[in-house]
Amino acid sequence: MRYFFHIGYNGHTYNGWQRHPKAHSVQEVIEAKLNNIFKTPIAINGCGRTDTSVHASQYFFHVDIEQEIDFDLFFIINRILPHNIAVFDIIPMDGKQHARFDAVQRKYDYYLHTYKNPFLGQLSSYYDVKNLNVQEMKNAVALLPKYKDYRAFCTAPDKNEHTICNVMEAKLYCSADEQHFRFHIASNRFLSKMIRILTGNLLKIGKRKMSVDQFEHHLSSLEIPENFEIAKPTGLYLSKVTYPYLNLEARTEFNNFAKSDWIEI
Repeated sequence: MRYFFHIGYNGHTYNGWQRHPKAHSVQEVIEAKLNNIFKTPIAINGCGRTDTSVHASQYFFHVDIEQEIDFDLFFIINRILPHNIAVFDIIPMDGKQHARFDAVQRKYDYYLHTYKNPFLGQLSSYYDVKNLNVQEMKNAVALLPKYKDYRAFCTAPDKNEHTICNVMEAKLYCSADEQHFRFHIASNRFLSKMIRILTGNLLKIGKRKMSVDQFEHHLSSLEIPENFEIAKPTGLYLSKVTYPYLNLEARTEFNNFAKSDWIEI
């Protein structure tokens, strides 16, 4: 029988979701624990990849388990998983639904702060910047849903069948003191490093090193910049994954470090 697992993880100590040789991945850890529980090799299929140090406040994977589950799998798997991976739900499926290919929307949030804070080091990216041009950053973000081809914001566009992304939402939030920022974006798909490249360019605009017109030129012309501005991985969260048949709320406590006075700008 096929099961969907609804999970979240702090990716700070992992080399991303995807299993890699000689790398410590979230997938490897979960598969090892399931192997121990069922005493047989278990392969899981995730809803997508996340880079090294990237978090997921909502993530899904599916797994086929043939033997009858006559014990409290939810309790056991959470007990033996490390503290930085949590299972929220285990959902039996009635067919061959696919955690990756069936997803119709993914949402990401990128958090950054502009002062050194020892308590945010794993959760938000620190950028020592002052007096960001917030209005111009907002103007750039507002452009994103108007364009579909993100070739200019991908590290390896030619490795993709196409570079079309249906960006449905793009918003920028900040705290009242403008020291905490959250860049939110939703799309049916994302390209390699796309969100971190977009965030890096937003920071360039905020620091007055790039104009909104220059930013839009890359969106409209598909001209790839000579030098990519890629934001740090820390602070990036896969925050929601939606399926035609499954739309669960994310566990917001994963982002409880966030300011309560966020303002959409």
